Amino acid sequence: MCGIAALQLRNPSLHPQMGSLLSSMLCQIVDRGPDSAGLAVYNTPGLVSAGTSTLSLLGKDQGITTAAITAGVAALLPSDAAAAARVVGDTTLVSAAVGTDLLVKAVSETLPDATIIGRGEHVAVMKSVGHPMEIAAEHGLESMAGSQGLSHTRMATESAVTAGGSHPFSVADDLCLVHNGSFSNHATVRRGLLREGVVFDSENDTEVGARYVASRLKQGDTLEEALVNLGKVLDGFYTLVVTTADSMAVVRDPIACKPAIIAETDDYVAMASEYRALAGLPGIDNARIFEPEPGKVYTWSL
Repeated sequence: MCGIAALQLRNPSLHPQMGSLLSSMLCQIVDRGPDSAGLAVYNTPGLVSAGTSTLSLLGKDQGITTAAITAGVAALLPSDAAAAARVVGDTTLVSAAVGTDLLVKAVSETLPDATIIGRGEHVAVMKSVGHPMEIAAEHGLESMAGSQGLSHTRMATESAVTAGGSHPFSVADDLCLVHNGSFSNHATVRRGLLREGVVFDSENDTEVGARYVASRLKQGDTLEEALVNLGKVLDGFYTLVVTTADSMAVVRDPIACKPAIIAETDDYVAMASEYRALAGLPGIDNARIFEPEPGKVYTWSL
């Protein structure tokens, strides 16, 4: 019984309120997953910047100081890459003015045991074990600006309560996926992806969904096509929210077993597992409010 809250802000004047709005939504779904939580924020000043790749690493303690991380990564990159590392809450962020693949290589050589939980030019991913509101406060969510935000509260069922098992799963540039439900054939799909050379970081079934979507996008699918194909391959009961640098998508399984509610206005699109998470949004009284239809993919772009 996990909880999802997602927000895409179409009106740039609302961007300074992204964190406070998402935090208020997250507060209303805590009881759906009290053991761990994760956040993904897009275009948040101080966390990411245009023309710079940023990697989110699981945990604030990487075994060496942020100064040592910066020096180690910088030594492996061009002199003008402006590498930097910082700790935000329980997350380590490493950035540089290079492509993400090159930055991943440098970070992996500097920190061979690090787990990358987010990557791209626009997104920062943060997740941890504990009460979701404490995790949000530790990372400073309420004061964050941005264009989009995605949050998840997890009630673990098929794998252990760990930070690495928390959502979102971000396995390609600026791509994040959160999931309420379970995939019954995730082990079969995982084996197929492993044969294709896909590498996994956890035993979580949600990571299988994220890796599958990333694989389909790499093959040329649109986001909508990738989620349609996911519905043909992965069995189970689920509600998924997927975000990219400039889009958000929602899909439920063909039976629509897991809850979802959407509010859409000219200023924003918001999705949550329960209406109470939407009730405090500005202009909610005039929003188009609806439940996504079974099996239908909904997409919105900035």
